[in-house]
Amino acid sequence: MGERPRAKKMRRETWAIFLPLVLSSCASTTPVTTETSSEENSGLVYVVHPGDTLSVIALQHGESYRDIARWNNIPPPYAIQSGQRLRLTPPATAANPPTNQGAPPTPKPEIRNKVDSSEAVLPSTSETVPPAAEGTKTVRKLQWQWPTSGHVVRGFSQSTKGLDIGGREADPVYAAADGTVVYTGAGIIGYGPMIILRHNSTYLSAYAHNKRMLVKEGDHVTQGQQIAEMGVDQRHRALLHFEIRRNSKSVDPTVYLPER
Repeated sequence: MGERPRAKKMRRETWAIFLPLVLSSCASTTPVTTETSSEENSGLVYVVHPGDTLSVIALQHGESYRDIARWNNIPPPYAIQSGQRLRLTPPATAANPPTNQGAPPTPKPEIRNKVDSSEAVLPSTSETVPPAAEGTKTVRKLQWQWPTSGHVVRGFSQSTKGLDIGGREADPVYAAADGTVVYTGAGIIGYGPMIILRHNSTYLSAYAHNKRMLVKEGDHVTQGQQIAEMGVDQRHRALLHFEIRRNSKSVDPTVYLPER
């Protein structure tokens, strides 16, 4: 239908969040030729590629996979197909999922971990930011604290993508900053039972290798609130793997956490 062959090669480079995310694929492996529309460029619509799963797409865009499934009328077990167009924002009406025709829908105001510019701009607010409490550090209007009381046993690098913080099994794990739970589960290989918090349109944090998770997707949590109990990693070492993501890219958490 007038699609260009080179469009097969067009693929958004959105594999920055928590990779490798080696999940069992629910997607079809049959390639489908697509064209990039203004909706896709704006981040309102995502075109499924071979190997994609709904969970991975949701994590890439800082959303809950259940929300994306609901917005696109996808029933359990949430199977998707290559070439399928997924709405990434709530529909304005009860209309069908978006098509190539018509003007892009106007998204409702929401906080998503999706920024097009190279330099993030945090949402403006008229509220006064309270002074940082003892044991916290404020960076770009977000107040951070350590997620657990143990010592760092492995530091940040491009391979670790975060910190391994040692401790004892069942030690409390706390939210490092105020946020919303966008993922709880153990479907991401290498992370074990994990919680992901979305703090604003720029920052996410992840808490992996939990023994017990005390929150669920959609919960709003406050800084210092216990969200989990520390578990063990694949080598049976009691630790918390902690990551901070800025615009989907891993950053050194020690830049954001207070000295201790």
